Amino acid sequence: MRVALIGTRGVPAHYGGFETAVEEVGRRLVDRGHEVVVFCRPVGGETSAEQYLGMRLVHLPALRHPAVETLSHTALSVVSPHLKDVDAAIVFNAANSPLLPVLRARGIPVATHVDGLEWKRGKWGPVGRDYYRLAEALSVRWSDALIADARGIADYYTEEFAAPTREIAYGAPLITGAASDKLAGLGLQPRGYHLVVARFEVENHVLEAVEGYARSSATAPLVVVGSAPYSHGYVASVREAAQRDSRIRLVGGIWDNDLLDQLYAHCLSYVHGHSVGGTNPSLLRAAGAGAHVIAWDVAFNREVIGPHGQLFSSPATLAEGVEWAEAHPQEARADGEGLQRDIARYSWDDVADQYARLLTDLARGGPTPRTARPSGARREGTLAASAATVGLRMLERVPHAAVRVMRTLIDRSTSGALP
Repeated sequence: MRVALIGTRGVPAHYGGFETAVEEVGRRLVDRGHEVVVFCRPVGGETSAEQYLGMRLVHLPALRHPAVETLSHTALSVVSPHLKDVDAAIVFNAANSPLLPVLRARGIPVATHVDGLEWKRGKWGPVGRDYYRLAEALSVRWSDALIADARGIADYYTEEFAAPTREIAYGAPLITGAASDKLAGLGLQPRGYHLVVARFEVENHVLEAVEGYARSSATAPLVVVGSAPYSHGYVASVREAAQRDSRIRLVGGIWDNDLLDQLYAHCLSYVHGHSVGGTNPSLLRAAGAGAHVIAWDVAFNREVIGPHGQLFSSPATLAEGVEWAEAHPQEARADGEGLQRDIARYSWDDVADQYARLLTDLARGGPTPRTARPSGARREGTLAASAATVGLRMLERVPHAAVRVMRTLIDRSTSGALP
């Protein structure tokens, strides 16, 4: 098959779960004999290679504005001539759903990876939250299949829309026998630090992790890896809290994968505050490295760690968690080893097989008629039109030629001008 992966920052994967999935699944699809086209956004300082791990890369611009960056890039992707002769496509992020009819008009069957509960993310104001909630209905209405990466996300789409999903989790890299030589560059010793790896966003609870650690009597430092491109106010809050405690070290983003593997593999505990994004690759990476996990108490995280590790729901409970890990290092390490054994069930090879089967089903079946709706879905038509209205309100805030293209596509998709 010739397949397209649309709606992410692309590869090499440097940013988040979608990009990791594109890289790991795409390279395996290539190994299975498929042609894979990945649409990429430009990243400062990187060359725009035409190939990566056998995947063909198409680089297109995007508006650098949080409200429309993803949608602007996807708008250019769905009209690209590089989609000619594509048998099936996967669009990542339900936020892109107003553009699904463009793919359908081109005769390309499409599955939408809906991601997590994006409308719960703290970076969105009321308009953004409305758009994401309503865009979920569009993805149900116009996708030939939906992909959920966690049982909690699948349950949400069943309860909210009576919509079936393909539940395909991310894979977990198993990190065994990791070296520790690069830790010295950060002044760290194996089993001598606690670790946070996250974008600085409200729903990732980085601030709660910093404040909770500051309340604790821990002696090992807290190393916080990460940054955020847009959340300037939240980043300032985290920095202010960290500056009050000399044990807390903010080291910014780290793109050296070997160093990251060493940090995960040799930490005394890994603190995971993500709460809305479904199965998270950072948590899987920590689990695959055998880290003792202290995770925010939500269904997605409980699904991954099972009986291993600890949960927290406030700065106070995080303080208790890191104190316990320091007081019981052998038990903490045994928990991590148990989680590492269990996490083998998250295999990238299995994940790629599931994507291959889904893409084959899409290619054989073609786009389903637009009149077909999931049984019992609630008010999709009304919600779809509302999603477009809210989306256009967002676009009106960013004057640019690309926005006019997006407005035209969305107007046509909701008016019925596109099949």
